[in-house]
Amino acid sequence: MDFKSKIILIYGPTASGKSKFAVKLAKKVSGQIINADSMQVYKELKILTARPLKKDYRNIKHHLYGFQNAKKNFSTGDWLKLANQKILYCKKIKKIPILVGGTGLYFKALTDGLVNIPKIPTNIRNQIRNLHKRIGQKKFFQKLLKIDPLIKDRIDSLDIQRSLRAYEVKSFTKKSMVSWFKNTKSNYDRNDFFKICIDFPRKDLIERINKRSENMVKLGAILEVKKFIKLRVPKDKSLCKAIGISEIKQYIQKKIQSEQLIEKISIKTRQYAKRQSTWARGNMKDWNKVNSDDLDKLLKKI
Repeated sequence: MDFKSKIILIYGPTASGKSKFAVKLAKKVSGQIINADSMQVYKELKILTARPLKKDYRNIKHHLYGFQNAKKNFSTGDWLKLANQKILYCKKIKKIPILVGGTGLYFKALTDGLVNIPKIPTNIRNQIRNLHKRIGQKKFFQKLLKIDPLIKDRIDSLDIQRSLRAYEVKSFTKKSMVSWFKNTKSNYDRNDFFKICIDFPRKDLIERINKRSENMVKLGAILEVKKFIKLRVPKDKSLCKAIGISEIKQYIQKKIQSEQLIEKISIKTRQYAKRQSTWARGNMKDWNKVNSDDLDKLLKKI
């Protein structure tokens, strides 16, 4: 296949080896890598967010990694604007843009366009957040389905942020998020992309996640979190939700032992990987599903 005019997208669950595969692919097709992971944009937690290694940066040019301050807001819209700039830059210097990450919303914004929803007034947002605090996610999601049944297969019932957003949008605009999505357009044509979704066998992925959690602790994730705590980043900022922070805090406070720490990080990461796979099944039906064992075969074909 001729990739000269393509934008290559690589999505996969955490620990599926997508960054490593992206580097191999970039070497083969003369590409540059653009980050599509919402946690890896931040400067502060390199180990915990599993940013690419120094040797990868030396071999292949990487864009949009570790540049954003955790205290500042960074939206999907902000990422899309920068990603578009980097894609244009790659095209200009005759390099193939390869976007890699595990943030489904980033890829959706790129391929389908960004939803231009009016700003929700603060008082409405606060009312909805207070309702959520009062009744909890399970009952909140049931209420959401009553006011917006169209959202049923679009949002994971455990996804608090997206549930809140969908409730806000329906309450304020009287239109479902689904209707807003239908009226969006991408800057690109469908044929501009070659989409790869890495499908990893669950059992093997669990093993990889366990090893990664162990490695993170060995590489200095505890010290990294200690430094992060000192920065006093407001709790509502995105990076504060990074997997491992709350678990390492418990370890620092001597509430858990190191074995429990690794196990807790592994469990949380496995849950996240499952959500990523669920997202892919619902939103990436037209992507090329590639089994992890077949990645090297795909490289040979390209």
